[in-house]
Amino acid sequence: MSTTPTAKRDRLELIALYVVSIVAAFVIAAILVNTSGGSWSKAVEAMINGAFKNPGRWGETLRRAAPLLIVAAGSAIAAKAGIINIGQEGQVLIGATGAAFIMTKIHPGSPLMLILGVLLGMLAGAAWAGISALLYYWRRVPVVLSTLLLVYLSSQITGYTMTRKFLLLEIVEGSPTRIQNSAKTAVDSRLGIMHIFGNNVPLTVPIAIIFAVGVAYMLAHSVWGFRLKMLGLNPRTAQRAGVSHVRFGTMALLTSGAAAGLAGSLMLATGESNYRASSGFAASVGWDGLLVALVARNNPYASIPVALAFASLHTGSNFLAAAGVESVLVDVIRGLLVLALFIPPAVSELRKKRRVLALKTERA
Repeated sequence: MSTTPTAKRDRLELIALYVVSIVAAFVIAAILVNTSGGSWSKAVEAMINGAFKNPGRWGETLRRAAPLLIVAAGSAIAAKAGIINIGQEGQVLIGATGAAFIMTKIHPGSPLMLILGVLLGMLAGAAWAGISALLYYWRRVPVVLSTLLLVYLSSQITGYTMTRKFLLLEIVEGSPTRIQNSAKTAVDSRLGIMHIFGNNVPLTVPIAIIFAVGVAYMLAHSVWGFRLKMLGLNPRTAQRAGVSHVRFGTMALLTSGAAAGLAGSLMLATGESNYRASSGFAASVGWDGLLVALVARNNPYASIPVALAFASLHTGSNFLAAAGVESVLVDVIRGLLVLALFIPPAVSELRKKRRVLALKTERA
């Protein structure tokens, strides 16, 4: 199917906008680094060394990217149905907490507990997202608002479980203080790690890729994905076609929460926070995964390189101090890159709307 000259021009302009925006973001970032007393060339070298070149670093970058990709793929499911879930940070935390109950309390040390822990983590994440679905379809509370507020409630609930021995608190005999976290998951309840060219690559990496590819395929080629797309484009038309906005909207939100819960439980099983759950366990994975989805425009395939880019910014920032650069600048640089990647599609959308308005004016 051939494209029109207008479509080709729009595509070239969009590519040019991406290039200009990204270059501008890097130029501004370089100016900020130099202004803070550092050297942008040394900063770039330190980032690359910290993320990829130094021994064992690209394995660590892949480890960080895996949960981001899972969260982003789950976000794409909700977005397909026209639902904006921004509570992934809390859903990751609740998922990890649920998995910790199985992996540390109920017959720890059995490989079966790993499977059951991951399943409970997914169910916990789905249930936490389900609260927002219930509030929306029962009382019309906006999903954006409820999912955001539930993030803060999740940290309080998780923190409480770390203060009671009958829940998750680990009591260390002879210790003068109580560190509020769970016990370590037993060795047999942990996910395996692959050793590749001196790097430790957890099995979450292939799991995340398979999950993202599977989500992409289901959204594009299944009846379920088609129904979610109908719901996202026009809920009224979808309802008339037999697609229940309550049923499929709830399903999309539950699946998105289950994906975040899966990310949290797999993080626990692969050594995040030394195989212990805690109130700060999520470590911004939910927020970063949401950003990955937004930058990738809710495309699971595009989320793979974007998740890797975000992970490399995180792991590379640990080496910036050696280059005389404040690590907090990484957050600024990341914000600039996110903004740079948002500008081209925003400009493209504005142009489309102007053309539609101009066409309506001509017809009138």
